[in-house]
Amino acid sequence: MNILLLGSGGREHAFAWKMSQSPLCKALFIAPGNAGTAQHGTNVALSPNDFEAVGAFVLEKEISMVVVGPEEPLVRGIYDYFKADDALKQVRVIGPSAQGAKLEGSKAFAKAFMQQRDIPTAAYAEFTPETLEEGLSYIDRHDLPIVLKADGLAAGKGVLILNDRAEAKAELKAMLSGKFGEASERVVIEAFLDGIEFSVFVLTDGKSYKILPIAKDYKRIGEGDTGLNTGGMGAISPVPFVDDTLLKKVENWIVSPTLTGLKELEAPYEGFIFLGLIKVGEDPYVIEYNCRMGDPETEVVFPRLKSDLVELLAAIGDGTLESKKLEVEEQSAATVFLVSGGYPEAYEKGKIITGLEQVEGSLILHAGTKTEDGAVKTNGGRVLALTSLAGNYKEAVKQSLENAARVQFEGKYYRTDIGFDL
Repeated sequence: MNILLLGSGGREHAFAWKMSQSPLCKALFIAPGNAGTAQHGTNVALSPNDFEAVGAFVLEKEISMVVVGPEEPLVRGIYDYFKADDALKQVRVIGPSAQGAKLEGSKAFAKAFMQQRDIPTAAYAEFTPETLEEGLSYIDRHDLPIVLKADGLAAGKGVLILNDRAEAKAELKAMLSGKFGEASERVVIEAFLDGIEFSVFVLTDGKSYKILPIAKDYKRIGEGDTGLNTGGMGAISPVPFVDDTLLKKVENWIVSPTLTGLKELEAPYEGFIFLGLIKVGEDPYVIEYNCRMGDPETEVVFPRLKSDLVELLAAIGDGTLESKKLEVEEQSAATVFLVSGGYPEAYEKGKIITGLEQVEGSLILHAGTKTEDGAVKTNGGRVLALTSLAGNYKEAVKQSLENAARVQFEGKYYRTDIGFDL
Protein backbone atom coordinates (compact mmCIF):
# COMPACT_ATOMS: atom_id res chain seq x y z
CA MET A 1 0.00 0.00 0.00
CA ASN A 2 0.98 3.65 -0.41
CA ILE A 3 1.39 5.40 2.94
CA LEU A 4 1.58 9.09 3.91
CA LEU A 5 3.31 9.94 7.20
CA LEU A 6 2.71 13.42 8.60
CA GLY A 7 5.44 15.15 10.64
CA SER A 8 9.09 16.12 10.62
CA GLY A 9 10.78 15.08 13.87
CA GLY A 10 12.71 12.20 15.40
CA ARG A 11 9.45 10.38 16.06
CA GLU A 12 8.60 10.54 12.36
CA HIS A 13 12.04 9.28 11.33
CA ALA A 14 11.50 6.31 13.67
CA PHE A 15 8.09 5.71 12.05
CA ALA A 16 9.57 5.96 8.55
CA TRP A 17 12.48 3.65 9.42
CA LYS A 18 10.15 1.03 10.86
CA MET A 19 7.33 1.21 8.30
CA SER A 20 9.69 1.11 5.32
CA GLN A 21 10.81 -2.36 6.46
CA SER A 22 7.32 -3.79 5.94
CA PRO A 23 6.57 -5.77 2.77
CA LEU A 24 3.11 -4.16 2.95
CA CYS A 25 4.64 -0.71 2.35
CA LYS A 26 4.78 -0.14 -1.41
CA ALA A 27 5.59 3.59 -1.30
CA LEU A 28 6.15 5.90 1.66
CA PHE A 29 5.71 9.68 1.57
CA ILE A 30 6.62 11.95 4.50
CA ALA A 31 5.20 15.46 4.88
CA PRO A 32 7.29 17.48 5.38
CA GLY A 33 9.94 15.06 6.73
CA ASN A 34 13.62 15.78 7.36
CA ALA A 35 17.06 14.72 6.10
CA GLY A 36 16.67 11.34 7.80
CA THR A 37 13.17 10.43 6.63
CA ALA A 38 14.34 10.98 3.04
CA GLN A 39 16.40 7.79 3.43
CA HIS A 40 13.21 5.72 3.74
CA GLY A 41 10.72 7.44 1.45
CA THR A 42 9.90 10.65 -0.40
CA ASN A 43 9.70 13.93 1.49
CA VAL A 44 6.81 16.16 0.42
CA ALA A 45 6.53 19.91 1.05
CA LEU A 46 3.12 19.77 2.73
CA SER A 47 1.94 21.19 6.05
CA PRO A 48 0.25 18.50 8.20
CA ASN A 49 -2.31 21.15 9.21
CA ASP A 50 -3.35 21.95 5.62
CA PHE A 51 -6.05 19.30 5.39
CA GLU A 52 -7.18 20.31 1.91
CA ALA A 53 -3.68 19.98 0.47
CA VAL A 54 -3.10 16.71 2.35
CA GLY A 55 -6.39 15.33 1.00
CA ALA A 56 -5.53 16.32 -2.57
CA PHE A 57 -2.12 14.64 -2.29
CA VAL A 58 -3.71 11.47 -0.89
CA LEU A 59 -6.01 11.23 -3.91
CA GLU A 60 -3.23 12.05 -6.37
CA LYS A 61 -0.87 9.38 -5.03
CA GLU A 62 -3.58 6.79 -4.26
CA ILE A 63 -2.65 6.72 -0.57
CA SER A 64 -4.30 3.93 1.45
CA MET A 65 -3.14 4.98 4.93
CA VAL A 66 -2.31 8.29 6.60
CA VAL A 67 -0.22 8.02 9.78
CA VAL A 68 -0.36 11.20 11.85
CA GLY A 69 2.79 11.84 13.90
CA PRO A 70 2.21 15.17 15.73
CA GLU A 71 -0.74 16.13 17.92
CA GLU A 72 -1.89 19.36 16.28
CA PRO A 73 -3.53 17.88 13.15
CA LEU A 74 -5.34 15.35 15.36
CA VAL A 75 -6.63 17.98 17.78
CA ARG A 76 -7.71 20.08 14.78
CA GLY A 77 -9.70 17.12 13.44
CA ILE A 78 -7.89 15.56 10.48
CA TYR A 79 -9.54 12.19 11.22
CA ASP A 80 -13.00 13.80 11.03
CA TYR A 81 -12.05 15.74 7.88
CA PHE A 82 -11.27 12.49 6.05
CA LYS A 83 -14.36 10.69 7.34
CA ALA A 84 -16.62 13.54 6.22
CA ASP A 85 -15.28 13.56 2.63
CA ASP A 86 -16.80 11.00 0.25
CA ALA A 87 -13.57 10.76 -1.77
CA LEU A 88 -11.38 10.30 1.33
CA LYS A 89 -13.47 8.39 3.86
CA GLN A 90 -12.10 4.97 2.80
CA VAL A 91 -8.53 6.03 3.58
CA ARG A 92 -7.28 4.73 6.93
CA VAL A 93 -6.25 7.58 9.23
CA ILE A 94 -4.13 6.42 12.17
CA GLY A 95 -5.17 8.72 14.97
CA PRO A 96 -8.24 9.61 17.01
CA SER A 97 -11.21 11.80 16.15
CA ALA A 98 -11.10 15.39 17.38
CA GLN A 99 -13.28 14.35 20.31
CA GLY A 100 -10.85 11.59 21.27
CA ALA A 101 -7.88 13.93 20.80
CA LYS A 102 -9.34 16.28 23.42
CA LEU A 103 -7.60 14.01 25.95
CA GLU A 104 -4.47 15.88 24.88
CA GLY A 105 -5.98 19.04 23.45
CA SER A 106 -7.66 20.09 26.70
CA LYS A 107 -6.13 19.48 30.13
CA ALA A 108 -9.43 20.43 31.77
CA PHE A 109 -11.32 17.91 29.61
CA ALA A 110 -8.80 15.18 30.47
CA LYS A 111 -8.94 15.89 34.21
CA ALA A 112 -12.76 15.81 34.24
CA PHE A 113 -12.71 12.62 32.11
CA MET A 114 -10.43 10.93 34.68
CA GLN A 115 -12.31 12.22 37.72
CA GLN A 116 -15.63 10.92 36.38
CA ARG A 117 -14.13 7.45 35.88
CA ASP A 118 -11.99 7.19 39.02
CA ILE A 119 -8.80 7.06 36.99
CA PRO A 120 -5.96 7.90 39.41
CA THR A 121 -4.60 11.42 38.84
CA ALA A 122 -3.64 14.48 40.89
CA ALA A 123 -6.38 16.57 42.54
CA TYR A 124 -7.10 19.72 40.54
CA ALA A 125 -9.18 22.85 39.93
CA GLU A 126 -9.57 24.93 36.76
CA PHE A 127 -9.76 28.69 36.31
CA THR A 128 -10.52 31.26 33.60
CA PRO A 129 -10.00 35.06 33.46
CA GLU A 130 -13.47 35.42 34.99
CA THR A 131 -12.48 33.32 38.02
CA LEU A 132 -8.95 34.71 38.46
CA GLU A 133 -9.58 35.90 42.04
CA GLU A 134 -10.79 32.43 43.01
CA GLY A 135 -7.62 31.03 41.47
CA LEU A 136 -5.40 33.38 43.48
CA SER A 137 -7.21 32.37 46.69
CA TYR A 138 -6.84 28.70 45.70
CA ILE A 139 -3.07 29.18 45.40
CA ASP A 140 -2.99 30.68 48.92
CA ARG A 141 -4.53 27.47 50.29
CA HIS A 142 -2.52 25.08 48.10
CA ASP A 143 0.45 23.01 49.24
CA LEU A 144 3.79 23.61 47.55
CA PRO A 145 4.96 22.90 44.91
CA ILE A 146 2.07 24.11 42.73
CA VAL A 147 1.56 22.82 39.18
CA LEU A 148 0.02 25.18 36.59
CA LYS A 149 -1.03 23.79 33.21
CA ALA A 150 -2.30 25.68 30.18
CA ASP A 151 -5.49 23.95 29.08
CA GLY A 152 -4.63 23.74 25.38
CA LEU A 153 -1.62 22.88 23.23
CA ALA A 154 1.37 25.07 24.09
CA ALA A 155 4.20 23.33 22.24
CA GLY A 156 5.35 21.56 25.40
CA LYS A 157 5.85 24.84 27.29
CA GLY A 158 2.51 25.14 29.07
CA VAL A 159 3.35 23.28 32.30
CA LEU A 160 4.96 25.11 35.23
CA ILE A 161 6.01 23.62 38.59
CA LEU A 162 6.48 26.39 41.15
CA ASN A 163 7.73 26.44 44.74
CA ASP A 164 6.69 30.01 45.53
CA ARG A 165 3.07 31.16 45.92
CA ALA A 166 3.81 34.73 44.81
CA GLU A 167 5.47 33.40 41.66
CA ALA A 168 2.56 31.03 41.10
CA LYS A 169 0.08 33.93 41.35
CA ALA A 170 2.10 36.00 38.89
CA GLU A 171 2.27 33.09 36.44
CA LEU A 172 -1.47 32.42 36.75
CA LYS A 173 -2.18 36.07 35.91
CA ALA A 174 0.24 35.94 32.98
CA MET A 175 -1.22 32.70 31.62
CA LEU A 176 -4.80 33.91 31.85
CA SER A 177 -3.71 37.15 30.17
CA GLY A 178 -2.46 35.30 27.12
CA LYS A 179 1.09 34.14 27.91
CA PHE A 180 0.45 31.00 25.83
CA GLY A 181 -2.23 32.51 23.58
CA GLU A 182 -5.50 30.61 23.32
CA ALA A 183 -3.89 27.62 25.03
CA SER A 184 -3.98 29.37 28.43
CA GLU A 185 -7.45 30.91 28.24
CA ARG A 186 -8.17 28.24 30.84
CA VAL A 187 -5.62 27.04 33.41
CA VAL A 188 -5.59 23.85 35.43
CA ILE A 189 -3.96 23.97 38.87
CA GLU A 190 -3.14 20.56 40.27
CA ALA A 191 -1.37 18.92 43.18
CA PHE A 192 2.26 17.96 42.72
CA LEU A 193 2.84 14.21 42.65
CA ASP A 194 6.16 13.02 44.05
CA GLY A 195 7.42 9.87 42.35
CA ILE A 196 9.20 8.58 39.25
CA GLU A 197 7.76 8.96 35.76
CA PHE A 198 7.34 6.49 32.90
CA SER A 199 5.51 6.29 29.59
CA VAL A 200 3.04 3.65 28.42
CA PHE A 201 1.94 3.47 24.78
CA VAL A 202 -1.33 1.83 23.79
CA LEU A 203 -2.25 0.99 20.20
CA THR A 204 -6.03 0.66 19.91
CA ASP A 205 -8.89 0.38 17.44
CA GLY A 206 -11.24 1.72 20.11
CA LYS A 207 -12.19 -1.78 21.28
CA SER A 208 -9.12 -3.99 21.70
CA TYR A 209 -5.59 -2.78 22.37
CA LYS A 210 -1.92 -3.70 22.46
CA ILE A 211 0.57 -2.26 24.94
CA LEU A 212 3.86 -1.38 23.25
CA PRO A 213 7.25 -1.48 25.03
CA ILE A 214 7.35 0.75 28.12
CA ALA A 215 9.75 3.71 28.08
CA LYS A 216 11.10 6.50 30.26
CA ASP A 217 12.25 9.85 28.93
CA TYR A 218 14.43 12.63 30.35
CA LYS A 219 13.09 16.12 29.72
CA ARG A 220 15.42 18.49 31.57
CA ILE A 221 18.31 20.08 29.73
CA GLY A 222 20.87 19.55 32.50
CA GLU A 223 22.60 16.55 34.03
CA GLY A 224 20.73 15.08 36.99
CA ASP A 225 17.42 16.39 35.63
CA THR A 226 18.20 20.04 36.26
CA GLY A 227 17.44 23.19 34.29
CA LEU A 228 14.71 23.94 31.80
CA ASN A 229 12.31 21.43 30.31
CA THR A 230 12.94 20.33 26.72
CA GLY A 231 11.18 18.14 24.21
CA GLY A 232 13.31 15.29 25.58
CA MET A 233 17.05 14.70 25.96
CA GLY A 234 16.96 10.92 25.86
CA ALA A 235 15.02 7.79 26.75
CA ILE A 236 15.37 4.15 27.74
CA SER A 237 13.25 1.02 27.28
CA PRO A 238 12.31 -1.20 29.06
CA VAL A 239 11.95 0.51 32.45
CA PRO A 240 13.44 -1.58 35.29
CA PHE A 241 10.90 -0.59 37.96
CA VAL A 242 7.83 -1.36 35.83
CA ASP A 243 7.10 -4.96 36.81
CA ASP A 244 4.08 -7.14 35.99
CA THR A 245 2.23 -6.00 39.12
CA LEU A 246 2.56 -2.30 38.26
CA LEU A 247 1.67 -2.91 34.62
CA LYS A 248 -1.46 -4.83 35.63
CA LYS A 249 -2.54 -1.82 37.70
CA VAL A 250 -1.96 0.41 34.68
CA GLU A 251 -4.16 -1.84 32.56
CA ASN A 252 -6.96 -2.26 35.09
CA TRP A 253 -7.01 1.23 36.60
CA ILE A 254 -6.12 3.36 33.58
CA VAL A 255 -6.12 1.69 30.14
CA SER A 256 -9.41 -0.19 30.47
CA PRO A 257 -11.46 2.70 31.95
CA THR A 258 -9.95 5.11 29.41
CA LEU A 259 -11.17 2.98 26.49
CA THR A 260 -14.55 2.49 28.16
CA GLY A 261 -14.82 6.25 28.62
CA LEU A 262 -14.04 6.92 24.96
CA LYS A 263 -16.78 4.49 23.95
CA GLU A 264 -19.22 6.27 26.27
CA LEU A 265 -18.34 9.56 24.59
CA GLU A 266 -18.80 7.90 21.18
CA ALA A 267 -15.37 9.27 20.29
CA PRO A 268 -13.74 7.14 17.55
CA TYR A 269 -10.16 6.30 18.50
CA GLU A 270 -7.98 4.41 16.02
CA GLY A 271 -4.40 5.05 16.92
CA PHE A 272 -2.01 5.60 19.82
CA ILE A 273 -2.74 6.64 23.39
CA PHE A 274 0.34 7.88 25.20
CA LEU A 275 -0.05 7.67 28.98
CA GLY A 276 2.37 9.93 30.81
CA LEU A 277 2.43 8.21 34.21
CA ILE A 278 4.11 8.59 37.56
CA LYS A 279 4.69 5.86 40.12
CA VAL A 280 3.77 7.18 43.57
CA GLY A 281 4.57 4.58 46.20
CA GLU A 282 3.54 1.38 44.43
CA ASP A 283 0.70 2.85 42.36
CA PRO A 284 0.45 4.54 38.92
CA TYR A 285 -1.12 7.98 38.43
CA VAL A 286 -1.82 9.80 35.17
CA ILE A 287 0.11 13.03 34.67
CA GLU A 288 -1.16 13.54 31.13
CA TYR A 289 -2.66 11.91 28.08
CA ASN A 290 -1.21 12.37 24.61
CA CYS A 291 -3.08 11.29 21.48
CA ARG A 292 0.01 10.12 19.56
CA MET A 293 3.39 8.48 20.11
CA GLY A 294 5.89 10.35 22.25
CA ASP A 295 9.20 11.88 21.27
CA PRO A 296 11.91 10.82 22.22
CA GLU A 297 10.23 7.61 23.41
CA THR A 298 9.32 6.42 19.92
CA GLU A 299 13.04 6.29 19.18
CA VAL A 300 13.49 3.52 21.81
CA VAL A 301 10.07 1.83 21.47
CA PHE A 302 10.10 1.06 17.73
CA PRO A 303 13.64 -0.40 17.65
CA ARG A 304 12.39 -2.95 20.22
CA LEU A 305 9.26 -3.77 18.21
CA LYS A 306 9.86 -6.97 16.23
CA SER A 307 6.32 -7.07 14.81
CA ASP A 308 5.47 -5.51 11.44
CA LEU A 309 4.24 -2.00 12.33
CA VAL A 310 2.31 -1.52 9.09
CA GLU A 311 0.50 -4.82 9.66
CA LEU A 312 -0.51 -3.66 13.14
CA LEU A 313 -1.73 -0.30 11.84
CA ALA A 314 -3.67 -1.95 9.02
CA ALA A 315 -5.31 -4.26 11.56
CA ILE A 316 -6.83 -1.22 13.25
CA GLY A 317 -8.84 -0.39 10.15
CA ASP A 318 -9.64 -4.06 9.50
CA GLY A 319 -10.90 -4.66 13.05
CA THR A 320 -8.40 -7.51 13.49
CA LEU A 321 -6.00 -5.93 16.02
CA GLU A 322 -7.06 -8.33 18.76
CA SER A 323 -5.82 -11.32 16.73
CA LYS A 324 -2.35 -9.86 16.12
CA LYS A 325 0.61 -10.95 18.22
CA LEU A 326 2.99 -8.29 19.51
CA GLU A 327 6.61 -9.42 19.42
CA VAL A 328 9.17 -7.41 21.39
CA GLU A 329 12.97 -7.47 21.38
CA GLU A 330 14.31 -8.50 24.81
CA GLN A 331 17.36 -6.24 24.56
CA SER A 332 17.32 -2.78 26.10
CA ALA A 333 17.29 0.39 24.01
CA ALA A 334 18.70 3.81 24.91
CA THR A 335 18.48 7.08 23.03
CA VAL A 336 20.76 10.08 23.55
CA PHE A 337 19.72 13.34 21.87
CA LEU A 338 22.19 15.80 20.37
CA VAL A 339 20.81 19.33 20.58
CA SER A 340 21.74 22.80 19.35
CA GLY A 341 23.71 25.14 21.59
CA GLY A 342 21.35 27.39 23.55
CA TYR A 343 18.37 25.01 23.31
CA PRO A 344 15.68 25.09 24.72
CA GLU A 345 16.06 28.86 24.53
CA ALA A 346 17.48 30.77 21.54
CA TYR A 347 19.66 28.71 19.19
CA GLU A 348 21.06 28.96 15.69
CA LYS A 349 20.22 26.72 12.72
CA GLY A 350 22.15 25.80 9.62
CA LYS A 351 25.23 24.26 11.26
CA ILE A 352 26.93 21.57 9.14
CA ILE A 353 26.80 18.08 10.70
CA THR A 354 29.80 15.79 10.21
CA GLY A 355 30.82 12.36 11.46
CA LEU A 356 27.55 10.55 10.71
CA GLU A 357 29.42 7.98 8.65
CA GLN A 358 31.61 7.21 11.70
CA VAL A 359 28.67 6.06 13.82
CA GLU A 360 28.86 2.32 14.55
CA GLY A 361 26.33 0.17 16.38
CA SER A 362 23.72 2.91 16.84
CA LEU A 363 20.68 3.88 14.83
CA ILE A 364 20.79 7.53 13.73
CA LEU A 365 17.35 9.15 13.85
CA HIS A 366 17.08 12.69 12.54
CA ALA A 367 14.88 15.27 14.26
CA GLY A 368 15.84 18.85 13.40
CA THR A 369 17.87 18.40 10.21
CA LYS A 370 17.76 19.39 6.55
CA THR A 371 19.83 18.67 3.45
CA GLU A 372 21.18 21.84 1.86
CA ASP A 373 23.96 22.37 -0.69
CA GLY A 374 24.83 18.68 -0.48
CA ALA A 375 25.36 18.78 3.30
CA VAL A 376 23.25 17.71 6.27
CA LYS A 377 22.63 20.74 8.49
CA THR A 378 20.91 21.48 11.79
CA ASN A 379 17.33 22.74 11.45
CA GLY A 380 15.96 22.64 14.98
CA GLY A 381 16.71 22.57 18.69
CA ARG A 382 16.79 18.80 18.98
CA VAL A 383 18.94 17.65 16.08
CA LEU A 384 19.74 13.91 16.19
CA ALA A 385 18.84 10.89 18.30
CA LEU A 386 21.32 8.05 18.64
CA THR A 387 19.62 4.80 19.65
CA SER A 388 21.51 1.65 20.68
CA LEU A 389 20.42 -1.86 21.64
CA ALA A 390 22.32 -3.87 24.25
CA GLY A 391 21.92 -6.43 27.03
CA ASN A 392 20.95 -3.71 29.53
CA TYR A 393 20.22 0.01 29.46
CA LYS A 394 23.63 0.98 30.86
CA GLU A 395 25.43 -0.76 28.00
CA ALA A 396 23.00 0.78 25.51
CA VAL A 397 23.58 4.29 26.92
CA LYS A 398 27.36 3.74 26.76
CA GLN A 399 27.13 2.77 23.08
CA SER A 400 25.03 5.83 22.23
CA LEU A 401 27.43 8.12 24.09
CA GLU A 402 30.43 6.73 22.22
CA ASN A 403 28.72 7.59 18.96
CA ALA A 404 27.54 10.98 20.25
CA ALA A 405 31.20 11.92 20.56
CA ARG A 406 31.80 11.02 16.89
CA VAL A 407 29.12 13.32 15.46
CA GLN A 408 30.08 16.99 15.25
CA PHE A 409 28.33 20.30 14.68
CA GLU A 410 28.91 23.74 16.12
CA GLY A 411 27.31 24.12 19.56
CA LYS A 412 26.54 20.41 19.97
CA TYR A 413 25.31 19.44 23.44
CA TYR A 414 24.00 16.22 24.97
CA ARG A 415 23.43 14.69 28.38
CA THR A 416 25.75 11.91 29.49
CA ASP A 417 23.55 10.63 32.34
CA ILE A 418 20.46 9.16 30.64
CA GLY A 419 19.13 6.47 32.98
CA PHE A 420 21.00 7.93 35.98
CA ASP A 421 18.04 7.54 38.37
CA LEU A 422 17.29 3.86 37.72
